[in-house]
Amino acid sequence: MPRAKFRVVYSAAAQADLQRLDPEDAVQVVTDATTYLSSSPLPIGKTGLKRLSGFTPALYRLRSGDFRAYYRICGGEVVILRVTDRKDAEKLLKRLR
Repeated sequence: MPRAKFRVVYSAAAQADLQRLDPEDAVQVVTDATTYLSSSPLPIGKTGLKRLSGFTPALYRLRSGDFRAYYRICGGEVVILRVTDRKDAEKLLKRLR
């Protein structure tokens, strides 16, 4: 099994977001984050990853079912800033700008 290139780290806010989710949903988000972000956090082709426009430094989104994880790449780490339900995504993005 190839070694992960990036370390996935959760901010305090993202950890609190995950604790508010149903356990099955939280496990799915963490599994998807580990699977997709530890090897290649940049969006290439059709994936659940997307670079969001209008953010400096760059802000990315991971889709995981009905949930969205927002993250930044800092050196060898992928820092997950927030996790939210997709219906609350627009409200959260306004606060992250």
